[in-house]
Amino acid sequence: MLLQCYAFPFSALLDSLRMLQDLRDSNSSNFQVSEFILMGFPGIHSWQHWLSLPLALIYLLALSANILILIIINQEAALHQPMYHFLGILAVVDMGLATTIMPKILAILWFDAKTISLPECFVQMYVIHCFVGMESGIFVCMAIDRYVAICRPLRYPSIVTESFVIKTAVFMALRNSLCPVSVPVLAAQRHYCSRNRIEHCLCSNLGVTSLSCDDRTINSINQLILAWTLMGSDLCLIILSYALILHSVLNLNSAEAVSKALSTCTSHLILIFFFYTVIIVISITHSAGMRVPLIPVILNVLHNVIPPALNPMVYALKNKELRHSLYKVLRLDIKGN
Repeated sequence: MLLQCYAFPFSALLDSLRMLQDLRDSNSSNFQVSEFILMGFPGIHSWQHWLSLPLALIYLLALSANILILIIINQEAALHQPMYHFLGILAVVDMGLATTIMPKILAILWFDAKTISLPECFVQMYVIHCFVGMESGIFVCMAIDRYVAICRPLRYPSIVTESFVIKTAVFMALRNSLCPVSVPVLAAQRHYCSRNRIEHCLCSNLGVTSLSCDDRTINSINQLILAWTLMGSDLCLIILSYALILHSVLNLNSAEAVSKALSTCTSHLILIFFFYTVIIVISITHSAGMRVPLIPVILNVLHNVIPPALNPMVYALKNKELRHSLYKVLRLDIKGN
């Protein structure tokens, strides 16, 4: 259902970007490139195909693990709770994010299929922003869910309801579908007159617009505003939620209650730490203009494929109910667990 919400604007966006590109071609007397070439991993072009095996394995792991999570949540009545509904939505988003980039990356590494049309590149740019923003939004929802469960346990059933899950999921889907539209639209308005080789495996906003022959200041400003308004606000809400949780937990008199409360948040914090840390590192490396472009490219690719593979495993290992449901679905002996 969530993927259908995203699928609707794709064809319309693709047509709009083609029209914008055609308009710029007709209005410009200079040569306009018709396609980009994704070179892959900079500095290691001669042996980058060896990376295809680990990347393919990580992608298959991400798909299979998230599909398994969805099956477990669907089959086990005990997991029909808001927290696990959010986890199910996160699994769908993770699969969408990984599938947005991995088939093209593997095609580059296996078949040397490096060319990509401008509209397709801009759409990939848009979809990546959508799914990354959606993942950040779901982390916020999970943080709020844990805050209410730990700090307002008596009011939890009346606040975090099925309706709450649906409303927050729809809000996040709309927010992260509409806000990033400016990224590909502004990128399509730039004029690409000569250079078309992108030292990357995917169409990143800054990587693509750096090839334009005209001023791209508006693109950089727009990217900065989006980062602060979406990711920045999400991160602030998450920090606030867990600060309140920590303050509430430290006031508990029972050591066992403290341990139980903290254990329910551990898996969330591990994933959130990895997700936002990599985003911050990527931003710093881009801003600093590193002389070794391979590092931000690898980080960018791993950031879009590692979390989808990591999220289900962390939750399965750290969450007792989910772990026992996994054993049950796989028909494993859970005695003594």
